[in-house]
Amino acid sequence: MQERIECSIVLPVGAEQLYRAWLDSAAHSSFTGSPADIDPRVGGRFTAWDGYIEGITLELEPYRRILQAWRTSEFPEGSPDSRLEILLEDAGQSQTRLTLLHSEIPAGQGQTYLQGWEDYYFQPMLGYFKLS
Repeated sequence: MQERIECSIVLPVGAEQLYRAWLDSAAHSSFTGSPADIDPRVGGRFTAWDGYIEGITLELEPYRRILQAWRTSEFPEGSPDSRLEILLEDAGQSQTRLTLLHSEIPAGQGQTYLQGWEDYYFQPMLGYFKLS
């Protein structure tokens, strides 16, 4: 049985800047502290965390939504990609609520990714965007 998780954070950055940073290799690498390579268009491939994460961007709604086929090197052999939906909502005063809807995760891995989003994305992003 596949799993689904949802997590969100309010970041001190506008939606346009956050959207652009998520899809930019240099910015993504900077806010996570680990190498990322991103082709920022529909059908474009991406890797993050030095190849631990990989996938394809499926849909883009500028400054509002990104949908990606997403997997890590820990997915079981033959397991399909999960789906990562990145939602950006104005939270006022130059802030954006970033919500991640991560579905179709292999059974038993959801909690690990939930903690990973917090530790390896949300916390570093708070520091990065406070400084920019």
